[in-house]
Amino acid sequence: MAGTLVIGFVFVDIKGFAAGNYNPRGRNLGEIRFIHGGVSRNVAENIANTGMPVSFASLTEDSALGNDVVKRLWAHGCDTTYMRTVAQGGIGTWMVILDESGDVAGQISSPPDTAALEQLISEQGNEMIAQCDSIILELDTSECLDEAVLALAKKHGKPVYTVVGNMSIILARPDFVSALDCFVCNEIEAGRMFDLDLTKTSPEQMLALLKERIASVGCRAMVITMGERGAVYYESDTGLGGITPAIPTALVDSTGAGDAFLSGIVMGLSRGLPLSRAVDAGTALASATIQTDESCAAPDMHFWEQFQ
Repeated sequence: MAGTLVIGFVFVDIKGFAAGNYNPRGRNLGEIRFIHGGVSRNVAENIANTGMPVSFASLTEDSALGNDVVKRLWAHGCDTTYMRTVAQGGIGTWMVILDESGDVAGQISSPPDTAALEQLISEQGNEMIAQCDSIILELDTSECLDEAVLALAKKHGKPVYTVVGNMSIILARPDFVSALDCFVCNEIEAGRMFDLDLTKTSPEQMLALLKERIASVGCRAMVITMGERGAVYYESDTGLGGITPAIPTALVDSTGAGDAFLSGIVMGLSRGLPLSRAVDAGTALASATIQTDESCAAPDMHFWEQFQ
Protein backbone atom coordinates (compact mmCIF):
# COMPACT_ATOMS: atom_id res chain seq x y z
CA MET A 1 0.00 0.00 0.00
CA ALA A 2 2.48 2.62 -1.14
CA GLY A 3 1.28 6.17 -1.56
CA THR A 4 -0.65 8.48 0.74
CA LEU A 5 -2.72 7.19 3.64
CA VAL A 6 -5.64 9.46 4.57
CA ILE A 7 -7.08 8.95 8.07
CA GLY A 8 -10.38 10.62 8.88
CA PHE A 9 -14.13 10.55 8.44
CA VAL A 10 -16.91 10.46 5.88
CA PHE A 11 -19.72 13.02 5.94
CA VAL A 12 -22.82 13.46 3.87
CA ASP A 13 -23.03 17.06 2.67
CA ILE A 14 -26.55 18.47 2.47
CA LYS A 15 -26.11 21.52 0.25
CA GLY A 16 -28.73 24.19 -0.28
CA PHE A 17 -28.12 26.41 -3.33
CA ALA A 18 -30.07 29.72 -3.24
CA ALA A 19 -31.78 30.54 -6.54
CA GLY A 20 -31.77 34.29 -5.90
CA ASN A 21 -30.51 36.75 -3.31
CA TYR A 22 -30.23 34.76 -0.09
CA ASN A 23 -32.24 36.12 2.87
CA PRO A 24 -31.10 34.48 6.15
CA ARG A 25 -34.38 35.45 7.88
CA GLY A 26 -36.75 34.58 5.07
CA ARG A 27 -37.83 31.64 2.93
CA ASN A 28 -35.53 30.99 0.00
CA LEU A 29 -36.18 29.04 -3.17
CA GLY A 30 -33.36 26.99 -4.61
CA GLU A 31 -32.02 23.48 -4.91
CA ILE A 32 -31.02 20.95 -2.25
CA ARG A 33 -28.50 18.21 -2.99
CA PHE A 34 -26.99 15.33 -1.04
CA ILE A 35 -23.28 14.93 -1.86
CA HIS A 36 -20.55 12.66 -0.55
CA GLY A 37 -18.31 14.82 1.65
CA GLY A 38 -16.12 15.11 4.69
CA VAL A 39 -12.73 16.80 4.41
CA SER A 40 -10.76 13.56 4.62
CA ARG A 41 -13.00 11.77 2.13
CA ASN A 42 -12.67 14.76 -0.21
CA VAL A 43 -8.89 14.70 0.10
CA ALA A 44 -8.77 10.97 -0.64
CA GLU A 45 -10.90 11.41 -3.77
CA ASN A 46 -8.89 14.45 -4.91
CA ILE A 47 -5.65 12.47 -4.72
CA ALA A 48 -7.17 9.50 -6.55
CA ASN A 49 -8.54 11.81 -9.26
CA THR A 50 -5.02 12.91 -10.21
CA GLY A 51 -3.89 9.31 -10.60
CA MET A 52 -1.70 9.10 -7.51
CA PRO A 53 -1.95 6.11 -5.14
CA VAL A 54 -4.04 6.73 -2.03
CA SER A 55 -5.79 4.67 0.63
CA PHE A 56 -8.47 5.77 3.07
CA ALA A 57 -8.72 4.59 6.69
CA SER A 58 -12.21 5.53 7.81
CA LEU A 59 -15.68 4.38 8.80
CA THR A 60 -18.85 3.74 6.85
CA GLU A 61 -22.25 2.26 7.59
CA ASP A 62 -24.05 -0.81 6.29
CA SER A 63 -26.62 1.14 4.33
CA ALA A 64 -27.27 2.14 0.74
CA LEU A 65 -25.53 5.45 1.37
CA GLY A 66 -22.57 3.89 3.16
CA ASN A 67 -22.06 1.31 0.44
CA ASP A 68 -22.31 4.01 -2.22
CA VAL A 69 -19.54 6.02 -0.53
CA VAL A 70 -17.17 3.04 -0.67
CA LYS A 71 -18.12 2.24 -4.29
CA ARG A 72 -17.46 5.80 -5.43
CA LEU A 73 -14.04 5.98 -3.80
CA TRP A 74 -13.08 2.60 -5.22
CA ALA A 75 -14.29 3.62 -8.69
CA HIS A 76 -12.07 6.72 -8.54
CA GLY A 77 -9.03 4.58 -7.72
CA CYS A 78 -8.87 4.92 -3.92
CA ASP A 79 -7.88 1.84 -1.90
CA THR A 80 -10.74 1.23 0.57
CA THR A 81 -9.21 -1.79 2.32
CA TYR A 82 -9.08 0.04 5.64
CA MET A 83 -12.65 1.34 5.65
CA ARG A 84 -14.52 -0.30 8.55
CA THR A 85 -18.30 -0.76 8.45
CA VAL A 86 -20.22 -0.03 11.67
CA ALA A 87 -23.90 -0.39 12.49
CA GLN A 88 -24.48 3.31 13.19
CA GLY A 89 -22.59 6.55 13.81
CA GLY A 90 -19.99 5.85 11.14
CA ILE A 91 -20.95 8.75 8.86
CA GLY A 92 -21.33 12.38 9.90
CA THR A 93 -23.67 14.97 8.39
CA TRP A 94 -22.84 18.51 7.29
CA MET A 95 -25.57 20.93 6.25
CA VAL A 96 -24.56 24.10 4.42
CA ILE A 97 -26.41 26.98 2.76
CA LEU A 98 -24.73 28.63 -0.22
CA ASP A 99 -25.78 32.14 -1.22
CA GLU A 100 -26.36 33.39 -4.74
CA SER A 101 -22.62 33.84 -5.33
CA GLY A 102 -21.69 30.32 -4.17
CA ASP A 103 -20.23 31.39 -0.81
CA VAL A 104 -21.14 29.71 2.48
CA ALA A 105 -23.93 31.60 4.26
CA GLY A 106 -24.45 29.17 7.15
CA GLN A 107 -23.56 25.65 8.25
CA ILE A 108 -24.02 23.05 10.97
CA SER A 109 -22.53 19.59 11.38
CA SER A 110 -23.21 16.36 13.26
CA PRO A 111 -19.94 14.44 13.72
CA PRO A 112 -19.56 10.64 13.53
CA ASP A 113 -18.57 8.42 16.44
CA THR A 114 -14.76 8.29 16.68
CA ALA A 115 -14.45 5.13 18.82
CA ALA A 116 -14.48 2.63 15.95
CA LEU A 117 -11.75 4.52 14.07
CA GLU A 118 -9.64 4.66 17.22
CA GLN A 119 -10.02 0.87 17.48
CA LEU A 120 -9.07 0.42 13.81
CA ILE A 121 -5.85 2.37 14.33
CA SER A 122 -5.12 0.42 17.50
CA GLU A 123 -5.51 -2.89 15.67
CA GLN A 124 -4.10 -2.15 12.21
CA GLY A 125 -2.41 1.24 12.42
CA ASN A 126 1.12 -0.17 12.64
CA GLU A 127 0.54 -2.23 9.51
CA MET A 128 -1.02 0.52 7.40
CA ILE A 129 1.46 3.23 8.40
CA ALA A 130 4.47 0.98 7.83
CA GLN A 131 3.34 0.49 4.21
CA CYS A 132 2.46 4.06 3.21
CA ASP A 133 4.74 6.87 2.00
CA SER A 134 2.98 9.77 3.74
CA ILE A 135 -0.03 10.42 5.98
CA ILE A 136 -2.82 12.99 5.97
CA LEU A 137 -4.51 13.00 9.36
CA GLU A 138 -7.79 14.72 10.24
CA LEU A 139 -6.79 16.44 13.47
CA ASP A 140 -9.32 17.86 15.94
CA THR A 141 -11.56 14.79 16.00
CA SER A 142 -9.99 12.63 18.71
CA GLU A 143 -6.93 13.42 20.79
CA CYS A 144 -6.41 9.70 21.43
CA LEU A 145 -6.51 8.95 17.70
CA ASP A 146 -4.15 11.81 16.84
CA GLU A 147 -1.65 10.76 19.49
CA ALA A 148 -1.61 7.14 18.28
CA VAL A 149 -1.16 8.06 14.60
CA LEU A 150 1.61 10.60 15.27
CA ALA A 151 3.48 8.08 17.44
CA LEU A 152 3.32 5.43 14.71
CA ALA A 153 4.38 7.96 12.06
CA LYS A 154 7.42 8.87 14.15
CA LYS A 155 8.24 5.19 14.67
CA HIS A 156 8.19 4.50 10.92
CA GLY A 157 9.65 7.85 9.82
CA LYS A 158 6.63 8.92 7.74
CA PRO A 159 5.82 12.59 7.00
CA VAL A 160 2.45 13.74 8.35
CA TYR A 161 0.15 16.50 7.08
CA THR A 162 -3.17 17.49 8.54
CA VAL A 163 -6.71 18.39 7.66
CA VAL A 164 -7.62 21.14 10.13
CA GLY A 165 -10.90 20.67 11.99
CA ASN A 166 -12.20 23.08 14.61
CA MET A 167 -8.76 23.90 16.10
CA SER A 168 -9.67 22.84 19.66
CA ILE A 169 -7.17 19.98 19.90
CA ILE A 170 -4.55 21.86 17.90
CA LEU A 171 -4.66 24.78 20.33
CA ALA A 172 -4.61 22.45 23.34
CA ARG A 173 -1.82 20.24 21.96
CA PRO A 174 0.75 22.37 20.09
CA ASP A 175 3.09 19.38 20.16
CA PHE A 176 0.85 17.77 17.54
CA VAL A 177 1.56 20.62 15.11
CA SER A 178 5.30 20.42 15.72
CA ALA A 179 5.14 16.77 14.60
CA LEU A 180 3.84 17.75 11.14
CA ASP A 181 6.02 18.05 8.05
CA CYS A 182 3.99 20.99 6.77
CA PHE A 183 1.04 22.73 8.42
CA VAL A 184 -1.62 24.17 6.09
CA CYS A 185 -4.33 26.46 7.48
CA ASN A 186 -6.33 29.55 6.60
CA GLU A 187 -5.80 33.07 7.92
CA ILE A 188 -8.47 32.73 10.62
CA GLU A 189 -6.91 29.52 11.94
CA ALA A 190 -3.45 31.12 11.83
CA GLY A 191 -4.84 34.06 13.78
CA ARG A 192 -6.09 31.74 16.50
CA MET A 193 -2.68 30.09 16.71
CA PHE A 194 -0.84 33.42 16.90
CA ASP A 195 -3.58 35.09 19.00
CA LEU A 196 -3.95 37.88 16.43
CA ASP A 197 -6.67 39.23 14.13
CA LEU A 198 -5.20 38.59 10.67
CA THR A 199 -8.33 39.15 8.57
CA LYS A 200 -7.09 42.51 7.22
CA THR A 201 -3.45 41.50 6.84
CA SER A 202 -1.88 41.81 3.38
CA PRO A 203 -0.03 38.82 1.90
CA GLU A 204 3.27 40.70 2.33
CA GLN A 205 2.53 41.35 6.00
CA MET A 206 1.42 37.74 6.47
CA LEU A 207 4.66 36.42 5.00
CA ALA A 208 6.74 38.63 7.30
CA LEU A 209 4.68 37.48 10.28
CA LEU A 210 5.01 33.83 9.27
CA LYS A 211 8.79 34.10 9.08
CA GLU A 212 8.79 35.64 12.55
CA ARG A 213 6.33 33.23 14.17
CA ILE A 214 6.95 29.84 12.52
CA ALA A 215 9.43 28.88 15.24
CA SER A 216 6.62 29.17 17.80
CA VAL A 217 4.54 26.69 15.77
CA GLY A 218 7.40 24.21 15.70
CA CYS A 219 6.84 22.55 12.32
CA ARG A 220 9.29 22.68 9.43
CA ALA A 221 7.00 24.44 6.96
CA MET A 222 3.70 26.30 6.99
CA VAL A 223 1.21 27.54 4.38
CA ILE A 224 -1.54 30.07 5.10
CA THR A 225 -4.40 30.53 2.65
CA MET A 226 -5.96 33.98 2.25
CA GLY A 227 -8.89 33.41 -0.10
CA GLU A 228 -8.84 35.59 -3.18
CA ARG A 229 -5.58 37.18 -1.95
CA GLY A 230 -3.76 33.89 -2.54
CA ALA A 231 -1.51 32.04 -0.10
CA VAL A 232 1.82 32.54 1.67
CA TYR A 233 4.35 29.84 2.53
CA TYR A 234 7.62 29.53 4.40
CA GLU A 235 10.15 26.79 5.20
CA SER A 236 12.19 27.30 8.34
CA ASP A 237 15.01 24.93 7.40
CA THR A 238 15.71 26.51 3.99
CA GLY A 239 14.55 30.07 4.76
CA LEU A 240 12.56 30.02 1.51
CA GLY A 241 9.11 31.57 1.37
CA GLY A 242 6.84 33.49 -0.92
CA ILE A 243 3.37 34.52 -2.03
CA THR A 244 1.26 32.53 -4.49
CA PRO A 245 -1.57 34.55 -6.07
CA ALA A 246 -5.04 33.07 -6.43
CA ILE A 247 -6.21 32.05 -9.89
CA PRO A 248 -9.14 34.22 -11.09
CA THR A 249 -12.02 31.75 -11.21
CA ALA A 250 -15.78 31.85 -11.76
CA LEU A 251 -17.21 30.71 -8.42
CA VAL A 252 -19.91 28.02 -8.44
CA ASP A 253 -19.45 26.46 -4.98
CA SER A 254 -16.68 27.41 -2.55
CA THR A 255 -16.95 24.26 -0.41
CA GLY A 256 -14.12 21.77 -0.85
CA ALA A 257 -11.59 24.36 -2.01
CA GLY A 258 -9.45 24.05 1.12
CA ASP A 259 -9.48 20.26 0.89
CA ALA A 260 -8.34 20.43 -2.74
CA PHE A 261 -5.63 22.95 -1.86
CA LEU A 262 -4.18 20.65 0.81
CA SER A 263 -4.42 17.66 -1.55
CA GLY A 264 -2.43 19.45 -4.24
CA ILE A 265 0.29 20.50 -1.79
CA VAL A 266 0.76 17.03 -0.31
CA MET A 267 0.76 15.36 -3.72
CA GLY A 268 3.24 17.92 -5.04
CA LEU A 269 5.60 17.36 -2.11
CA SER A 270 5.20 13.58 -2.54
CA ARG A 271 6.27 13.97 -6.17
CA GLY A 272 9.44 15.77 -5.06
CA LEU A 273 8.33 19.31 -5.97
CA PRO A 274 9.64 22.24 -3.91
CA LEU A 275 7.06 23.82 -1.62
CA SER A 276 6.57 26.77 -3.96
CA ARG A 277 5.49 24.51 -6.83
CA ALA A 278 3.44 22.31 -4.50
CA VAL A 279 1.49 25.43 -3.45
CA ASP A 280 0.98 26.22 -7.15
CA ALA A 281 -0.50 22.73 -7.60
CA GLY A 282 -2.78 23.19 -4.60
CA THR A 283 -3.95 26.55 -5.95
CA ALA A 284 -4.76 25.04 -9.35
CA LEU A 285 -6.68 22.12 -7.85
CA ALA A 286 -8.65 24.47 -5.57
CA SER A 287 -9.51 26.63 -8.57
CA ALA A 288 -10.83 23.60 -10.45
CA THR A 289 -12.93 22.57 -7.44
CA ILE A 290 -14.79 25.85 -6.95
CA GLN A 291 -15.87 25.73 -10.59
CA THR A 292 -18.03 22.67 -9.88
CA ASP A 293 -20.97 22.04 -7.54
CA GLU A 294 -19.26 18.86 -6.31
CA SER A 295 -16.89 18.82 -3.33
CA CYS A 296 -14.05 17.52 -5.53
CA ALA A 297 -12.88 18.25 -9.06
CA ALA A 298 -11.76 15.84 -11.74
CA PRO A 299 -8.61 17.52 -13.14
CA ASP A 300 -7.23 16.89 -16.58
CA MET A 301 -5.17 13.70 -16.89
CA HIS A 302 -2.15 15.87 -17.71
CA PHE A 303 -2.56 17.95 -14.53
CA TRP A 304 0.93 17.28 -13.17
CA GLU A 305 2.77 18.09 -16.40
CA GLN A 306 2.39 21.84 -15.79
CA PHE A 307 4.32 21.67 -12.51
CA GLN A 308 7.39 19.71 -13.60
